[in-house]
Amino acid sequence: MSPIVVLVGLPGAGKTSTGRRLGRILGVPFADSDDLVEAATGRRVREIFAESGEVAFRAAEGAAIRAALAEFDGVLSLGGGALTVPATRDAVVSCGVPVVLLEAPISTLTARVGDATSRPLLSGDPSGRLSALADQRRPVYAALATLHVDTTHRTPGQVASLIAARLHEWSTPS
Repeated sequence: MSPIVVLVGLPGAGKTSTGRRLGRILGVPFADSDDLVEAATGRRVREIFAESGEVAFRAAEGAAIRAALAEFDGVLSLGGGALTVPATRDAVVSCGVPVVLLEAPISTLTARVGDATSRPLLSGDPSGRLSALADQRRPVYAALATLHVDTTHRTPGQVASLIAARLHEWSTPS
């Protein structure tokens, strides 16, 4: 068993909202890696960051993602930085499922995350932090993505429908 599709992208790209809708369209469950970490640790993501730091969070996140890649058969949304950890990135690549990169300009992402109080890596300066994260993460995302989807001016439902159509095209023999 492995996920049908993995969604990746920067904070605010729409991974969770799109993933939920995509799961409904496909008739499969949805899981978000942050929720999986919280369930496994009994702690909120921001608590892990505050009390133990990003390295501890990435370790818990990697373990949760590897477990989901082995046991979960739905739509899996990864936290924005999950693929920056080589072991997590290798696990995603080796599972062989489509990886969909959700993209939007920094101005759109900033508007979506607002003051970013629930996003520890964006605190203080969401726009500046998003720009820095984009510079760091885009090459990793681009190297792994099977499909790139611009979510600007699209609702999560529209993005989910587009992804579902592409998944159907890939699974239909020519």
